[in-house]
Amino acid sequence: MTEYLTVGRVASMAGVSVRTLHHYDEIGLLRPVARTGAGHRAYSASDVERLREVLAYRRLGFGLREIAALVDDPTSDAVAHLHRLRGLLLAQRDRAIATVTAIDRELEARAMGISMTPEEHLRVCGAQLYESIGSAYPATRRTEPRIAARVWEALGDARTVLNVGAGTGSYEPADREVTAVEPAATMRAQRPVDAAPCVAASAENLPFEDGAFDAALAFSTVHHWHDPIAGLREMRRVARRVVVFTHDASDTGWRQRFWLSRDYLPEVAGLVVGRPSVDELARAIGARMEPVLVPWDCADGFFEAYWRRPEAYLEEQVRRAVSVWTRVGPAAEQRAVRALRQDLSSGRWADRNRELTDLDAAELGLRLLVA
Repeated sequence: MTEYLTVGRVASMAGVSVRTLHHYDEIGLLRPVARTGAGHRAYSASDVERLREVLAYRRLGFGLREIAALVDDPTSDAVAHLHRLRGLLLAQRDRAIATVTAIDRELEARAMGISMTPEEHLRVCGAQLYESIGSAYPATRRTEPRIAARVWEALGDARTVLNVGAGTGSYEPADREVTAVEPAATMRAQRPVDAAPCVAASAENLPFEDGAFDAALAFSTVHHWHDPIAGLREMRRVARRVVVFTHDASDTGWRQRFWLSRDYLPEVAGLVVGRPSVDELARAIGARMEPVLVPWDCADGFFEAYWRRPEAYLEEQVRRAVSVWTRVGPAAEQRAVRALRQDLSSGRWADRNRELTDLDAAELGLRLLVA
């Protein structure tokens, strides 16, 4: 028999008022599935789970309408919501860390008798700091034209393109008819007004007929999917051509070639444990695999982009636009940045990596799969 909780009990457990629960019911955000014999609201386990999601988003600062769109997203189950909430909380943590770092810098400046301008005060403690953090991704993750050219060439003569895991729309070809797929409401909301139409769906369950598109594209997204193999097979089902830009996470060689993971951030190895290798991904869709070199002046600030510009990794804005830094945690990040700063100052980094100065591009595990 299903057990139900009274509105008073649920309010007490959740730390909210009964009136709040009444309001959520009235606006359709959380309508309990049952009533008691006296007509009072009665909450099931699934109702409580939904309330958990509502309150978590509320405490992250989302408005009620935004929350309704998030919790009613048909492509998200309880696990997907937990992953999303975790990511949002990590981002919130990063903002707090950045704020503390900025305050520490001002305290240091004051201790040294250095005066700060009004603009600097606002940047450290006010709205400009949050604007800077919020704009980190678009500021540093711009389309790299040489990589884009490789991707778009691989699309061949495709006129209709499905962009799977599209995010905010990077690398979508402007000269083709593009349909985007993005499961996260928060990402869909950030797409430019002139971006391709976007469907709320996951790679593993694409809501399209067999062969509906000339080509399906997935750019730097497969590592975020719950089931990469299933997602790639879905792409193969709905399109006659599949183009995937990804990383050979199984290749331990690139972690040794790339000085950042080799000398400063060994935790990167743990991030790819249990993920399918790029060879497995290619076999799943019968794809050929092509290496993609990273130019020394790469415009897209992904993890390996600054391999010949090590000072860039000391910049907070650069690190915040790369998920690896958040995933390894603040302790590892701070240790790596501190060690890199010391090695750049002492000349040790230059001594270790002299062979890089004459390279125009580096092979760091990026791969293009074409099927």
